[in-house]
Amino acid sequence: MKIKSAKYIISSPSVRLCPEATLSEFAFIGRSNVGKSSLINYLTNNGGLAKVSNNPGKTRYINHFLINTDDNSQFYLVDLPGYGYAKVSKTDREKWGAFIEEYILNRTNLKILFVLVDSSIPPQKTDLEFIAWLNYKQINFVVIMTKNDKKKPKEILANLAVFKKEITDLKIKEIEIIPVSSLKKQGIDQVLDLIGIQINEDNHN
Repeated sequence: MKIKSAKYIISSPSVRLCPEATLSEFAFIGRSNVGKSSLINYLTNNGGLAKVSNNPGKTRYINHFLINTDDNSQFYLVDLPGYGYAKVSKTDREKWGAFIEEYILNRTNLKILFVLVDSSIPPQKTDLEFIAWLNYKQINFVVIMTKNDKKKPKEILANLAVFKKEITDLKIKEIEIIPVSSLKKQGIDQVLDLIGIQINEDNHN
């Protein structure tokens, strides 16, 4: 599957204001400043599609992007607010947390939640707790390891090994992990393939 076009549609401050749930959605979430917007731009080959900022907490709404593919399929990519640290008020963080949870648990057309984890640092408690919660709620998710070009390969592999051990200790099994790097041209095809497989399944149901 190849993306032919991508268009920004809407930024919604609540789930009820999101587009009608008629098209499949593939959402991206992770700690603030982990690279969600950059990954969406990389997937769509459109550097200006999703707003990118070095300041944590830039994404404050549920952002929908309408995608058209080379086989005329349509779906949404969704950029969700980051969890964890952000330079915003506690009230805002709590509000984001509430509507993120509502989106994940109740958005009926959400097919895969991609959880972005920073591979350039050791595993973070917030990531592990969030993944454990998704597993408990039986949400279909895939882990994407970002920033693989920010450290030496030895450090990246060491962090990944610790992450896998932590996941095993939490008794979470069979998590798919995809390393992604724009500089190394790594991982993009795997992400698009997963989306393509799901779209094909939807079209045949």
